[in-house]
Amino acid sequence: MTVTQEPTKAEETPVPEGHVKLTIDGEEVIAPKGELLIRTAERLGTVIPRFCDHPLLDPAGACRQCLVEVEMGGRPMPKPQASCTMTVADGMVVKTQLTSGVADKAQQGVMELLLINHPLDCPICDKGGECPLQNQALAHGRAESRFVDTKRTFPKPLPISSQVLLDRERCVLCQRCTRFSAQIAGDPFIELLERGAHQQIGTAETADVLDLASRTSSGQPFQSYFSGNVIQICPVGALTSAAYRFRSRPFDLVSAPSVCEHCSSGCAERTDFRRGKVTRKLAGDDPEVNEEWICDKGRFAFRYAQAGDRIRRPLVRNPETRELEEASWTDALRAASEGLAKARDGKGVGVLPGGRLTVEDAYAYSKFARIALRTNDIDFRARAHSAEELAFLSSRVVGTSPDNGVTFGEIERARTVLCVAFEPEEEAPIVFLRLRKAARANRTKVVHLGQWTTSSVRKTFGELLACVPGEEAAALDAIATHAKDLDEALASEGAVILVGERAAEVPGLFSSVHALAERTGARVAWIPRRAGERGALEAGALPGLLPGGRRVDDDAARAEVEKAWGATLPAQPGRDLTGIVEAAATHQLDGLLVGGVDPADLPDPALALRALGNAGFVVSLELRVSAVTEHADVVLPIAPAVEKSGSYLNWEGRRREFDITLEGTGALPDCRVLDTLAVEMDVDLYTQTTAAAAGDLARLGASAAPRAYEPPAPGASRAQPGEGEVVLATWRQLLDNGSLQDDEPHLAGTRRRVMARLSESTANGHRSVTVSTGRGSITLPVEVADLPDGVVWLPSNSDGSAVRRDLGAGHGAVVSLSGGER
Repeated sequence: MTVTQEPTKAEETPVPEGHVKLTIDGEEVIAPKGELLIRTAERLGTVIPRFCDHPLLDPAGACRQCLVEVEMGGRPMPKPQASCTMTVADGMVVKTQLTSGVADKAQQGVMELLLINHPLDCPICDKGGECPLQNQALAHGRAESRFVDTKRTFPKPLPISSQVLLDRERCVLCQRCTRFSAQIAGDPFIELLERGAHQQIGTAETADVLDLASRTSSGQPFQSYFSGNVIQICPVGALTSAAYRFRSRPFDLVSAPSVCEHCSSGCAERTDFRRGKVTRKLAGDDPEVNEEWICDKGRFAFRYAQAGDRIRRPLVRNPETRELEEASWTDALRAASEGLAKARDGKGVGVLPGGRLTVEDAYAYSKFARIALRTNDIDFRARAHSAEELAFLSSRVVGTSPDNGVTFGEIERARTVLCVAFEPEEEAPIVFLRLRKAARANRTKVVHLGQWTTSSVRKTFGELLACVPGEEAAALDAIATHAKDLDEALASEGAVILVGERAAEVPGLFSSVHALAERTGARVAWIPRRAGERGALEAGALPGLLPGGRRVDDDAARAEVEKAWGATLPAQPGRDLTGIVEAAATHQLDGLLVGGVDPADLPDPALALRALGNAGFVVSLELRVSAVTEHADVVLPIAPAVEKSGSYLNWEGRRREFDITLEGTGALPDCRVLDTLAVEMDVDLYTQTTAAAAGDLARLGASAAPRAYEPPAPGASRAQPGEGEVVLATWRQLLDNGSLQDDEPHLAGTRRRVMARLSESTANGHRSVTVSTGRGSITLPVEVADLPDGVVWLPSNSDGSAVRRDLGAGHGAVVSLSGGER
């Protein structure tokens, strides 16, 4: 007797907790609850056409291009649904354009409506060749148009800002730009105006020009540090770049991945170039760092490398005429080596590499100083600095990486973030975007220790702990007593403290940050302003540190480096930047090696210029003519970021590698120039190429011994303001007079207004004030803000407000204040 076994049903795939099972185009799929249908379909490999949808923006359902057929509980919904707004549900059956004639017809109908008034100007449109509308019209549109009437036209272009131009007839009202402005950047100035067939995007200024209803506008012009992102995410050619408009076609361009050289975030970028010149930069896609955004400085400030004062050939000062004259590399290197060797054997040479170097270039400076010049007189900090900062960096920052330090992701997930001496929107814009995202999406509590409610405070929904400049350390120490809720929040899991470079100007502040972190357990991250500072720290371009965080005065650590380099190194820590400058100014040094440092950025620009004038021999490695050039005996031209390869370490300690974008220019990186110069001085650095320098540093590795925090003795207390005096608060704005922003008139048009900010009481009704010291004065119009009484804020390096140069003062200094017109 034969027994027939009943067939068993296939075991159903278990559904994990928090997930649902649905069917898309006949295929079962498990998706997390809350996921949008369009994302689930993407994971299956089905691309549903869309315009308004963007993974980093809130759903809008504005364009209706992503319509699909949906069934729930065995019953089809009466109309196709927008897959970019509908979330998955258990048992849902979805049919996309691949399997549903209804969905396909609906998508074709939407496309036909979008194209009714869209101009047929693809051959002249900046978006032509890389336009989602073009691609989707071919894939999901009708072959012929049934519209025979005259298309709607508008005057064009309308300037949204000096950088962003609007062609209204191309707009498909996807609302990507308005949502980005309101949600991501926190600048809700670009909006939808009017209604129905007259609806369009614009600003308060365009509304006035067009005589549109003012009730639809915010009343403010479009001013944003992130405006270029709306150009990139616009799915049509409605928003275009004033700097790029009509300059090139996408198929004429060569593209290369790159890394932004402007701040310490290390944003991923795409650099497009044509005929040996960079034409534009776009944001790269890097979810761990900048996601898909970059600031306008990183996007538009790239023409400095093409400036007319670019130094292309070495220059040597003629001993008879005292004029700089072009020379061959051979002659220039010989003159530089002879001069530096003579200065080294005399009173010595100080090395000022600056803060914009790649890791490999900074390592070459560090090695050149120790081996070729036999000195520890090297400091990359071309800004205000302190011994306390050096101790803090040596113990809490060097050696950190995404594996053991704070990251962008950790900031986003943090429950509490405390910003100390750090203005994120001005100093690290992508950090600002993460803070805003954390506050907006995760309800992160963001607290700013500062002087007034800046845009960073407002846009991160933050809380201000206001204090007088220079009293930040005392304010931190008092948190346990006067802000117990914040103290408890910092002691909770995931709390983060972000410290800016301005902390170096406040005695005791780094010690207070260290003490607060030790007591609460909060994680600490140091976020400098310049791109190369974090890498220069690891490369040992400091007077007390060797590569890998090894202490100069640690015999065992120094022996490791001596063995790797095959040379004996000086055992005593050197002078910091201020010490180097003072020594050169008083003839205690016979030479200076300067790497692209602007004296106006230094704590005392007048002293720096005197040092350059008094130093017996000055060698300058720089890209363009500067104040250093006037005093240099030899000028060796070096390559900008687009003409060399290398890597930056961003503030996380994450390595950001990039390759050469523009080849064949003949420009040399600092590491190669220094290697060749060292050969002339009978020394081998092994940094002839970027790869060689990186390999040499990697073989050396990091120090195994962590360094304890050993703060120096506290300095003298600050002077207190007297009659007619106030305390100065100052920091740099993102868009200012920095040399890397030269030749960018469109970018300069979006700089923030240069104002002196005071409390209402301190302003005392004056519409302008003059801030002065014994060095000079600055006169600016007044804007009343919520600063403490007796405090004035000035931008550090903007038009009419070069604080270091004109006042010789910095954050926390006492200055005189006099009122102008009322």
